[in-house]
Amino acid sequence: MSETLITRRAFGLGALGAGALFAGAGPALAAKPYPERNFKVIIPTGQGGGAERLARPFDDAWSKHLKKQFEYTFHPGAAGQVGYELFVKRNPRDGHHLLFGNMGPEMIMYAVQKPDFKFPQDITYFCRMDIDDSCIFVKRDSPLKDLQSIVDAAKKRPLNVAVSRIPHPASIGILALGDAVGAKFNLIPYGGGNPTYIAVLNGEADIGALPIAGTLSMTDRLKVLGVFSGENIFAKLTENAPTVNQVFGTKIPDLYSSRAWAVHTEWADANPAEFDFLQKTAEMAHADPTFRDAYVKAGSPAESLKYGDRKVCMDYALGMLELAQRYEKVLSAAK
Repeated sequence: MSETLITRRAFGLGALGAGALFAGAGPALAAKPYPERNFKVIIPTGQGGGAERLARPFDDAWSKHLKKQFEYTFHPGAAGQVGYELFVKRNPRDGHHLLFGNMGPEMIMYAVQKPDFKFPQDITYFCRMDIDDSCIFVKRDSPLKDLQSIVDAAKKRPLNVAVSRIPHPASIGILALGDAVGAKFNLIPYGGGNPTYIAVLNGEADIGALPIAGTLSMTDRLKVLGVFSGENIFAKLTENAPTVNQVFGTKIPDLYSSRAWAVHTEWADANPAEFDFLQKTAEMAHADPTFRDAYVKAGSPAESLKYGDRKVCMDYALGMLELAQRYEKVLSAAK
């Protein structure tokens, strides 16, 4: 009998001790505050390009608000498809893995190449960084001095056009221009901004077509001849280069790139409080002088920095899908 009592008593004390143990462990077992660790970022283009030049000064400001750092990997290939598929298929959907992409070119890639992921089911853009109009440029000593001379030459022979990739707003612009005026352009993708500039500078390509912000950092060697936009907001920096539509009376839509941060949609929808924190700190970082000063110091124009929230990003991305579908025929013919 006494043995039975001792056993029950011991059990009672053991149960009490276990309860106290779990009660005391409550805070330790509770969810840790987000973010728990550093962020890992996929950039679906090459190292040293425009995306990295924009992302790194931004994360200097963003890390102050997040209290965490950023680690990058670069995965160029297939016009961004390689990086996107790695992000969707290989990265944990935990809010600590981000993608920094160029929505315009990469939504065109999505429409034309039809990769094995779903947008917007798999990817949510939430922080637009910039608006970067597409432009046509040449090297300073080029015999092609203006847009009209480019078209005149391209009516006599196909001009080689250096582009960073075929699925790109700038590529759409060049092909749409050729289609409108009866000129022939041969697009050559170089896999990034820097190789594209070099191809124009060394004469390998007759002209180039890229977003304007990076080109403006090289105006000592390159000259912008025209922009695919309703207005050239950098007229003073480009010797009053006209818009393409002004010169030829065309109706080519505004064609600009917008880089943005993205996260897995599944995580964003399942963790609204954490996602809201990520969005708010990103907006704060975009307005932070730490970011803007570093961006300008690198030779890029502050005027191109235009913050956009999740709705702005997703509206733009869906709009680019529609535009890509409209020009899919000319893009496919350029391959």
